Amino acid sequence: MSPAGCPHVNSFKVDNWKQNLRLIYQCFVWSGSAETRKRKAKSCICHMCGAHLNRLHSCLYCVFFACFSKKHIHEHAKSKRHNLAIDLLYGGIYCFMCQDYIYDKEMEQIAKEEQRKAWKMQVPSLDHPASTSPEVKFKSKTPMNFEKAPSFCATGIGEKYSTWEPTKRELELLRHNPKRRRITSNCTIGLRGLINLGNTCFMNCIVQALTHTPLLRDFFLSDRHKCEMQSNSCLVCEMSQLFQEFYSGHRSPHIPFRLLHLVWTHARHLAGYEQQDAHEFLIAALDVLHRHCKDDNGKKANNPNHCNCIIDQIFTGGLQSDVTCQVCHGVSTTIDPFWDISLDLPGSSTPFWPLSPGGDVTALNGESHATGATTLMDCLRRFTRPEHLGSSAKIKCSGCHSYQESTKQLTMKKLPIVACFHLKRFEHSAKLRRKITTYVSFPLELDMTPFMASSKESRMNGQYQQTVEAFNNDNKYSLFAVVNHQGTLESGHYTTFIRQHKDQWFKCDDAIITKASIKDVLDSEGYLLFYHKQFLEYE
Repeated sequence: MSPAGCPHVNSFKVDNWKQNLRLIYQCFVWSGSAETRKRKAKSCICHMCGAHLNRLHSCLYCVFFACFSKKHIHEHAKSKRHNLAIDLLYGGIYCFMCQDYIYDKEMEQIAKEEQRKAWKMQVPSLDHPASTSPEVKFKSKTPMNFEKAPSFCATGIGEKYSTWEPTKRELELLRHNPKRRRITSNCTIGLRGLINLGNTCFMNCIVQALTHTPLLRDFFLSDRHKCEMQSNSCLVCEMSQLFQEFYSGHRSPHIPFRLLHLVWTHARHLAGYEQQDAHEFLIAALDVLHRHCKDDNGKKANNPNHCNCIIDQIFTGGLQSDVTCQVCHGVSTTIDPFWDISLDLPGSSTPFWPLSPGGDVTALNGESHATGATTLMDCLRRFTRPEHLGSSAKIKCSGCHSYQESTKQLTMKKLPIVACFHLKRFEHSAKLRRKITTYVSFPLELDMTPFMASSKESRMNGQYQQTVEAFNNDNKYSLFAVVNHQGTLESGHYTTFIRQHKDQWFKCDDAIITKASIKDVLDSEGYLLFYHKQFLEYE
């Protein structure tokens, strides 16, 4: 969507559009009266599957309700060319052409006015002379707990928390404050070098990638961490302070000595001034942060399968492993959590091509491998190809009740918000230790749909077609950080490319930060690749 806003709302703004929009908010979104709540409960079901939940949306052009989660409202929009729909829980307006929720000043004003009316119908005290608007009532020093106020969150009159809006006095202060920071397209806030404390480039490069992870940045800069440990031993507290340092506007390099001390304390295998592996540090850092975080229930986050800490929300995905018996063809499926995906490279001792028995080495899926460069997609295809386990690794089949040969295939059951790909450039075996310098081409944008477990099931059922679907962007990612290693296995140095804005890249080399081009990024060797989901869904 352009900075000017959504250009597609004008097609809706004809005739009595304001009155129609008000009616939709009154009847189906902000249900203030008992009568409208009953009407909403009876009528607001998906017209395709009959479900009440799954994030119901209503078409703004016709009275059609459908669920967003199952893409039924998308199908309606595509077939009828009705580009706008309204979320019946939160009141947000979604544009299927922009593929995003949109902001329109006139529509927003109507939504707020109708929500205030619904609030006043529910809580008569909001009309008290001492309070001229609902916002004033909610700005007390002790915020209202809507979780304990069913009259708000259980009756369909809007969000659990009211939106903050500046008062006239606050607006005046903002206008006359000469130190107020303005975020522009060439703003450098968030860019800060890190002093190398003695072979700590492995730590610095990961810190740069983490501090430029959008959701992690938003979490720490909004002071969301509630610590119950001693602050001098909590890595999450130190990361919170680190984000404050990075986004303070200071340009002098930061000295991360407290972070290094905490890493040595909680990950003792990384202690000392020897050279370390950046990938190993990333996993250790995520593990310690995960252990020091608390989930929503206030319990220690020890189980990665059932944790709601910010680390698992952002970095944890689900890897599906299907083991198929070669005799009865029974399938045993397990799903394991992962924080990163390690990919084998051509040139390693592990056979890379062909991808399948009898496959053509020179051409695969229209791509040449004899002369062309290996791509990240090639590595992912290899990672998700069926693998014959052989006679030396027989498994006990639950169908045959005996040990049988089998094949194993990995696919993505659940994708993380941030996907980290580890290119296995360092090979350690009994016979040799070396670095693999094979160039791997990686894209700015990545579609993970072909590697999903659902895509595999669709292919098996003869339904999957690899076409570009305008309304399906759930599995698309954008590159935002690349960690590189220069040198050999015995002596090397780590640097990071990070994306500051959409098309602005910078190279972070310890204390030195320089502007980089997209070509510089894509031509780099690549060791750790960080991708962020382009579209996020509410849960």
